[in-house]
Amino acid sequence: MTKKSYILALDQGTTSTRAIVFDDTGSQIITYQKELKQIFPQSDWVEHDPEEIWEATVEVLRRTLSDCVDLGKKVDTIGITNQRETTVLWDKKTGEPVYNAIVWQDQRTSIACENLSNSDNEKFISKKTGLTISPYFSASKISWILDNVDGVRKNAEDGRLAFGTIDSFLLWRLTGGKAHLTDATNASRTLLFNIHNQKWDEDLLSFWRIPKVILPEVRDSSSFFGITKSGLFDSQIKINSMVGDQQAAAIGQACVRNGTIKATYGTGCFLLMNTGDKPIISNKGLLTTLAYRINGKPTYSVEGSIFSAGSTIQWLRDGLKLISSASETEELAKSLSSNKGIYLVPAFTGLGAPYWNSTVRGTIFGLTLETGPAEIARASLEAVTYQSYDIIKAMESDLGQPIQSLQIDGGMTDNDWFVQYLSNILNIKVARPRVLETTALGAAFLAGLGSGLYSKLEDIENLWKIDRPFCPNIDHTKRLKYLAGWKQAVQKLTMYKPDNM
Repeated sequence: MTKKSYILALDQGTTSTRAIVFDDTGSQIITYQKELKQIFPQSDWVEHDPEEIWEATVEVLRRTLSDCVDLGKKVDTIGITNQRETTVLWDKKTGEPVYNAIVWQDQRTSIACENLSNSDNEKFISKKTGLTISPYFSASKISWILDNVDGVRKNAEDGRLAFGTIDSFLLWRLTGGKAHLTDATNASRTLLFNIHNQKWDEDLLSFWRIPKVILPEVRDSSSFFGITKSGLFDSQIKINSMVGDQQAAAIGQACVRNGTIKATYGTGCFLLMNTGDKPIISNKGLLTTLAYRINGKPTYSVEGSIFSAGSTIQWLRDGLKLISSASETEELAKSLSSNKGIYLVPAFTGLGAPYWNSTVRGTIFGLTLETGPAEIARASLEAVTYQSYDIIKAMESDLGQPIQSLQIDGGMTDNDWFVQYLSNILNIKVARPRVLETTALGAAFLAGLGSGLYSKLEDIENLWKIDRPFCPNIDHTKRLKYLAGWKQAVQKLTMYKPDNM
């Protein structure tokens, strides 16, 4: 009998940090998770305490590794996947952050970005990065820290500080400060990385006034990143992958061929399509980004980002107190035969693709005295499907061909009503995999590739297993009516510009 190999994936997300052990077939063996607090210093600001992220990381890794020892299983390698764009600067000597991590959702730099967003600047940025000028990405967050925290800019220019997205910060800590690295997918989300020549770009650095000396070295998504420092765990373990969470999910969904597409419904929702070895520049508000880079060869993708998906359901629970758990939304939605004309546009931190409007805020249309928790819960779920439709249509326009199916994952996909409605609105087959933790699975697959467990990325295609397909079952006229109502709601919201926005 062949001895199994085991891979530990660290998935550092927006609302939790989890460690998952997979065997070499992609089966989930052990899981530990720790929720994280989000910090809201003022309106539109979203932060994390980097020390809390680090402590949660160590805790879940130690508990998972301890269970492995108890079960007689030895972890061969670690893969890291992370919330992208979230920005940390820390002191190279002490390892201490100079400010809280500024989260990808944060909008504090929206006015600064809007002031930079003329047509010439947008063309310059898009040509090099495939992205748009937005507070979503790392560059404006870095600039804000450099300009607003006492002494930071000088220390950065003197080479005393390091910048990283969360992957780099955790790697620095895990290796005891020996490795200041990132991978190409995370680098491609900073607005500082040229996706064509695969290098930090001097012109972009000058544009954002960021010293190059603070940046990490960029490596392939599957490569040797270092080894955990002695004494941190019972034994030292090699780290063989780092990858942004949405790219990791695409790999976990085996989207390794041109034209394959996945959607991850977590805190936000991110639809990503593999476009092969050539970047496709969108005319419909989508992003061009790295899907992964292996053996020095970049593979590209187009991506659409929905800022509020699972976070909308969390708002129903924690903000409005309408539900006590996310699972309740399924029964509430099923209790209604229609949406009763209620539309929620969950622009809590602006609208992402294809609108890219950072100034609008969330609104509910169609409220009546009969509106209750069921209507608002259903509208919250529906909103995510409508935004997915907007992105799918944009992808079809850019690619010049219809999309036939979509592979999905993330916490929201446990909800059968939501997934069926998604299939209805998109009018395509939607496939849910057996393993929903595809973000961690993708990091594990890449670590297995980096450690030699798999010989090529295509080996993972045979490991992907479907749980259940969902096919459209809605009256066409009703579908068009719902979509028309959504379009009208978005138009009303984007036209509304009160003085305080």
